[in-house]
Amino acid sequence: MELSLLTFALLALVVVMTPGPTVLLALTNGSRFGIPVAGYGIAGAAISDAVLIAAAGLGLGAILAASALLFSVVKWIGVAYLVWLGVQMMRSSGQLGPVENPSDKKRAGALHNNTAVFRKSFLVAVTNPKGYLFFTAFLPQFLIPTEPMLQQYATLALIFIVVDVITMTAYAGLGAKAVQFLSNRGALWIDRVCGGLLVALGLALTLLKHADV
Repeated sequence: MELSLLTFALLALVVVMTPGPTVLLALTNGSRFGIPVAGYGIAGAAISDAVLIAAAGLGLGAILAASALLFSVVKWIGVAYLVWLGVQMMRSSGQLGPVENPSDKKRAGALHNNTAVFRKSFLVAVTNPKGYLFFTAFLPQFLIPTEPMLQQYATLALIFIVVDVITMTAYAGLGAKAVQFLSNRGALWIDRVCGGLLVALGLALTLLKHADV
């Protein structure tokens, strides 16, 4: 069992490190706001992991695989959100995060930023049908039928979330480090590139067909 969990952790690392929407958001959040604010996005990604794994355990992935209509609804919601988010990033001013010791008004703005960062990372994951299908196909490979399912799903979820948080923090740190050398103009181009990639990922999602799952 321990060997299986180690294998799962290594595979989870490979999956999480592969550039995707949450990776791009962690990178751009780190570059624009720094690691503390990017942490809200990382928290959103972690909670989305828990939601996706819980949904897989409850059979939602199987339902998506069986229902072409539901699959299409979730897919197009995901496509629309990714493209919209990418366009917004491409249109951003590239300004860095708020300065230290903000006034009450700036604190309210910072709180809004934190909430927005959290919401974006969370919604990017939960509106992508590939996430549900992935966990539905991936997790059962590491389950032991004779042992309690709830405990096993909880263990796998914890491992995946820990790996995800560590990896996203590394990407956010990379973005924060890079912007020290690039300044506001660098942040602008990070937004442009990551936004363009999000749009591309959204358009690629349109090619995913129910018959392929």
